[in-house]
Amino acid sequence: MRQWISFVVFSAVANVCRGTIYFLEEFNDDPFASGRWVVSEWKKSDGTDGTFELSSGKYYHDKEAAQGLKTAQDAKFYHASAAFPSFSNADKTLVIQYQIKNEQRMDCGGTYLKIGPKIDDQTQLKESTVYNIMFGPDQCGSKRLTHVIFNYGGKNLDKKRDVEMKRDETSHVYTLIVKPDNTYKVKIDMNEVASGSLEADWPFLPPKKIKDPAVSKPADWVEEAEIDDPEDTKPDDWVDEATIPDPEATKPEDWDDEEDGEWTPPMKANPAYKGPWKAKRIPNPEYKGPWSHPEIDNPEYKDDATLYKYDDFSMVSIDLWQVQSGSIFDNILLCDSEAEADEIAEKFWKPLSEAEKKQKEEADKKAEEAAKAAAEAAAADDEEPEDDDDDDDDVRDEL
Repeated sequence: MRQWISFVVFSAVANVCRGTIYFLEEFNDDPFASGRWVVSEWKKSDGTDGTFELSSGKYYHDKEAAQGLKTAQDAKFYHASAAFPSFSNADKTLVIQYQIKNEQRMDCGGTYLKIGPKIDDQTQLKESTVYNIMFGPDQCGSKRLTHVIFNYGGKNLDKKRDVEMKRDETSHVYTLIVKPDNTYKVKIDMNEVASGSLEADWPFLPPKKIKDPAVSKPADWVEEAEIDDPEDTKPDDWVDEATIPDPEATKPEDWDDEEDGEWTPPMKANPAYKGPWKAKRIPNPEYKGPWSHPEIDNPEYKDDATLYKYDDFSMVSIDLWQVQSGSIFDNILLCDSEAEADEIAEKFWKPLSEAEKKQKEEADKKAEEAAKAAAEAAAADDEEPEDDDDDDDDVRDEL
């Protein structure tokens, strides 16, 4: 089981062991040939199943260390899973962390993971397979977010407010931390981007309070803060006609009342127009303020101190659709220590990210210089004088 062995070596070198590693996949070798991962056959019959391959991408600091699992075909479904010994996060922190790189500048597709109980036949993994938590970025068109979905009571619950995601061509590390006090934290590239209460930020439970169904707003309740002043009257000289007949207009000489009808002068804007008259407003002596519906305890609400808890985590899966392929998954980690996850991110993601950014900047600079040189060469070609065909004709005439 190479994924755990690699962690033990790392821990020994660091001389630190802060928690339990349940699963760590580095994709140092073919995960399917070794049997650690199983490809689903769900979409095989209709030809929409995509293939995976190992890749380090275009930019990396160490080719072997940067190697991950890459989606290799456009407009395909991707389904694969890895099983591991079952564990529960009861009374313990749960950390889910992994790296993802989208060198293809994807416009539509997911790069998330699903973690839950193992199924009997992993070749039958499909979209409807039950999971405990779904975590990671997803995008299509203008919709871009990091999913954090919990299965509770048989329903998959989306976070009430979206969490941001990264959208560029370098590697990013996504971390979800769920604690036994029913709080959570989401980090991207080791920086916190969301945190709070599970109960407050997901619709796990019905509201604690509801509007009292036995109470309604009194019929004589006055909510208008102001009213028209009953003593205010429109001035006698107030002009509210917006247009008037043009006094300078005259009937045309050729106008025939019998044939053309009675002539009326055209209308023009009234220079004395003051607009519609409105009585001034005064405070309403009957005003009682906004009416608030009284609330009562919701009889359907029952507190649950175990929202965070799942009895069986024993499988991690990639289950998604991509229009543009090329995403590289790496260093998938399940553990019970945020400090441990930070160490692994420092070891694997940080040096890779720094190298990628530097190499991409250099590549972009070279591409820009090459494009500039090509444009200058093309402009120089356009400026070269054409052969004088007339001189050739003169020479031929002399001969």
